[in-house]
Amino acid sequence: MEKWQIQGGFKPRRRLGGAHLQTLASFFIPRTARLPPPDERLIEVEPGISVLCRCHWQADRESALTVVIVHGLEGSSESQYMLGIAEKGLAAGMNVVRMNQRNCGGTEGIAPTLYHSGRSRDIAAVVQHLIEQVHISKFALCGFSMGGNLVLKLAGEWGEAGPSQFRAVAAVGPAIDLAASADALHLRANRLYEYYFIWKLRRRMREKSRLFPKSLDPSRLRGVRSLRAFDDKITAHYCGFDGADDYYSQASAANSIAMIGVPTFILHASNDPFIRILPATRQKIAANPSITFVETEDGGHCSFVGNRTNGDDGYWAEQQVVEFLRQF
Repeated sequence: MEKWQIQGGFKPRRRLGGAHLQTLASFFIPRTARLPPPDERLIEVEPGISVLCRCHWQADRESALTVVIVHGLEGSSESQYMLGIAEKGLAAGMNVVRMNQRNCGGTEGIAPTLYHSGRSRDIAAVVQHLIEQVHISKFALCGFSMGGNLVLKLAGEWGEAGPSQFRAVAAVGPAIDLAASADALHLRANRLYEYYFIWKLRRRMREKSRLFPKSLDPSRLRGVRSLRAFDDKITAHYCGFDGADDYYSQASAANSIAMIGVPTFILHASNDPFIRILPATRQKIAANPSITFVETEDGGHCSFVGNRTNGDDGYWAEQQVVEFLRQF
């Protein structure tokens, strides 16, 4: 099929223009999503290891498009953009599955393993469950930030050989060049975001080590003051990588993005404070006819808070993703 063409451009909400105001607005502006109670499923992704998925079904769930949404670093199925996509997707006639990554959504006690940006096979396991147990006939993947890296990585790994039900993938602010983005997060202008992520990660690690004292050592957190340091001392150590550089190299979707074979929508704001897409990766994206890449001047990190109008809540990225997925 021809590349999808986005309709119109993004205009930030009045007085909320700029990288940091946009990014912070998505955290602090209150919003409410009207969703029915979910079908909660613990889905095994490895022997003895499960993730929690909150599923919303149409009346004819087997024939509707199922959208599996994956959150970003230290997010969960309750993140605002997850709820926003779910509300808009349901209204558009889609099934929506809000997938928690390992340890997220209150599942820290399930297993001692940690989540990270390379666990694309967890998503594949969730999809396989939905195909075999729910009998979905078609599905799409959607991810934000770290989740965007994961869904693009999996789509590239599948290439032309993914499940026959796989229709499309959408990513907003995807962290597809992990090393460059981790280093950008450490810049002086972005330290507020890094402090937030490190505070959350350290707190989760301490809780995990309390639950699994024989598997995880909280003393490894000493001296961790950056995301790269956390990934070097914690993520790489406990997840089988040879340091942060090896982790970033293996887990980045930039490695497999050229192989994506289904219609793909990538939305990125050029003023995203810390997500960096390197020139070599941009070349791979441009050379892949399956990918529609949209880069806006404003929008911050996974925010894109625009003006409200009648019937439009102003969350532009969510609207664009759902409009893209309507085709399938």
